[in-house]
Amino acid sequence: MAKILVIDDERSIRSVMKEALELEEHKVTCAEDGMKGLDCLKSEKFDLVFSDIKMEGMDGIEVLENIKENYPDVSVVMISGHGNIETAVECLKKGAFDYLEKPFDLNRLVVCARNALSHTSLVTETKVLKKQVAKTNKMIGESEPIQHLREIIARVAPTDARVLITGENGTGKEVVARQIFELSNRSKGPFVEVNCAAIPPELIESELFGHEKGSFTSAMKQHIGKFEQADGGTLFLDEIGDMSLSAQTKVLRALQENEISRVGGDKAIKVNVRVLAATNKDLKKEIENGNFREDLYHRLSVIPVHVPPLRERREDIPLLVSYFTEIICREQGIAARTFKDEAIEELKKLNWSGNIRELRNVVERLIILCSDAITADDVKMYASPIFL
Repeated sequence: MAKILVIDDERSIRSVMKEALELEEHKVTCAEDGMKGLDCLKSEKFDLVFSDIKMEGMDGIEVLENIKENYPDVSVVMISGHGNIETAVECLKKGAFDYLEKPFDLNRLVVCARNALSHTSLVTETKVLKKQVAKTNKMIGESEPIQHLREIIARVAPTDARVLITGENGTGKEVVARQIFELSNRSKGPFVEVNCAAIPPELIESELFGHEKGSFTSAMKQHIGKFEQADGGTLFLDEIGDMSLSAQTKVLRALQENEISRVGGDKAIKVNVRVLAATNKDLKKEIENGNFREDLYHRLSVIPVHVPPLRERREDIPLLVSYFTEIICREQGIAARTFKDEAIEELKKLNWSGNIRELRNVVERLIILCSDAITADDVKMYASPIFL
């Protein structure tokens, strides 16, 4: 059941809409003018608003503008008996979800309400997911290396400078990339990630730059590549050291000219993208071995950022363990667990070749296999990848 507000100066219209929407098991509140409608919004939370355009005093356009400014998550549908295309376009430009002309079919009203409420639900779910992703990608630690890393991120993020993030597997290079994105001026734009190591060499160009229909055997329709998807936002090229030389050449051209061409196409497409790249490889050695273009390296590494391995920041392990414990217990539906001080000290002694990723896996294993209070003996028994 959704809560719907109907704002219209015609009593008959309010009554008909209220009856039709209540048959759909929604709770409906009515207001006879714009000011009373806004008063309702101040005192109660609504999922959807229907507002007439032509009303005495405050008209519907003003109501729409006020709602979008103060209640941006609420979907608004405009209704009018004096509609035209220009009015409809103006309403949609100002943020209305839809536009209905009087006299409207009640079935159309019901379908419109369903669609608008689905949209509201999706917006809410997206915000929740973004918060969860932001929490998951939180940078945990107070050690000197992490504080230094935070300082660099704070300086780099507001610029459009390209950043090359280096570090061992599992150190959190993606977390750094997302932190840069979240603190950047492009944070409201898309964040598009490409794992260059996971895409076959023969498909990487199509994945990055897109392709035209019929450009190769399986190209049944046009495909928009990651560069275009990231337009106005940030493109994160993870494991850039595994990219083929032919793809590197095209990436270099895209960075030089701020434009790309789809595979099988000859049209130059302008793109406005900030590129962040990451690798666990020594790219200078890869250049010496002929596996990576030196000119691309210099294009990407305007700002080089190194993520320290866990063994260089062991003092952060207690904070990381506490953070992972909270997340894992919630995800697994397990009662809260605690790590004794002796267990933490034992965790600090380990090598952590897999870095943060390995630590999280070990914490999850201990939470699942051990009792409420995890001891040093538990760590000795279960911290090894092979413990049975």
